[in-house]
Amino acid sequence: MNLSLIEKERRRMVRAKKLKQNWEGYLYIGPWVLGFLLLQAWPMLYSFYLSFTDYSLFAEPNWVGLQNYKNIFTIDFTFEKSLKATFKFVLMSVPVKMIFALLVAMMLNKAVRGMSLYRTLVYLPSLLGGSVAVSVVWRNIFGLEGYVNTILNLLGIDSVPWLASTTWSMPTLVLLNVWQFGSSMIIFLAGLKQIPKSLYESACVDGAGPIRRFFNITLPMLSPVIFFNLINSMIGAFQQFNSAFLVSSGGPAHSTYVYALMLYEKAFTSYQMGYAAALAWILLVIIAGFTAVNFIASKYWVFYDS
Repeated sequence: MNLSLIEKERRRMVRAKKLKQNWEGYLYIGPWVLGFLLLQAWPMLYSFYLSFTDYSLFAEPNWVGLQNYKNIFTIDFTFEKSLKATFKFVLMSVPVKMIFALLVAMMLNKAVRGMSLYRTLVYLPSLLGGSVAVSVVWRNIFGLEGYVNTILNLLGIDSVPWLASTTWSMPTLVLLNVWQFGSSMIIFLAGLKQIPKSLYESACVDGAGPIRRFFNITLPMLSPVIFFNLINSMIGAFQQFNSAFLVSSGGPAHSTYVYALMLYEKAFTSYQMGYAAALAWILLVIIAGFTAVNFIASKYWVFYDS
């Protein structure tokens, strides 16, 4: 019995000593933990609760169970339209943005005088790409009497209703998203610099041309970076809001009525906060599903050093 008490006391003293030694670490991490609990964990849990209620900001939440989800899938015709617009935006913007970012990164991965300046100038537009001001400017550039149509008219080409046509409105938003390629480009550039030059030198000795080196060396060695950019770009595309709201307002004929725009209107125009919370959780499930599929498929095309 005495040995057992001595062992318990020893363990208690060890735990107390470790706690005393680590108090600085707990102190430093404390603000982050507090911020996570108050600003992320609690709002998420509360929104999950609100998704089962009828809540309008001006009255107490009224529990309705699964009614919000039932209405979304059976009554709300805008839900299907927003999903179609969102999937179309994701499928169009993500591949084009990644391909363009990779091509630019490869061009900037050269030992040329003043290359640091060129990289900075290429990256600068992405710092402002998602801002409200740029979206407004984009709307003016592609307006019926905007700069693009002015140039087309000078070339003898009729004006194109970029934002008033169901054919061209989505490509216009996709082009704005592709224009914000800077972050992906920087990550691609960092990945390119990690590829050993000896691989290219050996391939050249064996007679491999630029195209074969690209597909047999660059892409396999860069596949983890491609996968990282793919996940980030996909999640960002699913959450796209600014351009659809400011440039096209979801039109024409709901052709650019993306999911985040519908969620915003339900929450802050119709004040259906419970309904909007349900939409948000459906979007979370959709993004999680696509992300999981990409992670499962990654084992077939992503190659790591190990």
